[in-house]
Amino acid sequence: MSEIEGKKIIDIGEGVWAEIIEDRYNPLIKRRELKLKINHVTKPTPMRITLRLTLAKALGVDVSRVYVRSIRTEYGIGRSIAEIHVYDSKDKVLEFEPKHIIERNGGIELEVG
Repeated sequence: MSEIEGKKIIDIGEGVWAEIIEDRYNPLIKRRELKLKINHVTKPTPMRITLRLTLAKALGVDVSRVYVRSIRTEYGIGRSIAEIHVYDSKDKVLEFEPKHIIERNGGIELEVG
């Protein structure tokens, strides 16, 4: 993760990058809630698994604690808004994340092939 003009930027690869536009910590649930603006002009919307792996590496956390809640792509612009949850522990993931979100993100123990 790098900072350009006070903005936190994450390089996703292949000309795709994301800017953290909202970053807050939820102490009750013990998770970090991020909102990203992903710029992917002339490229497809990044896959959840790609985002999950890239964010885990950029934030220095285990991939089993990072979950992409949603990705909304704006038509014809090459820009998406993603909502991400980063938990303090795997136990909190199982307690709060719905089963279908965990499955969409490749499961708790993501196997990279």
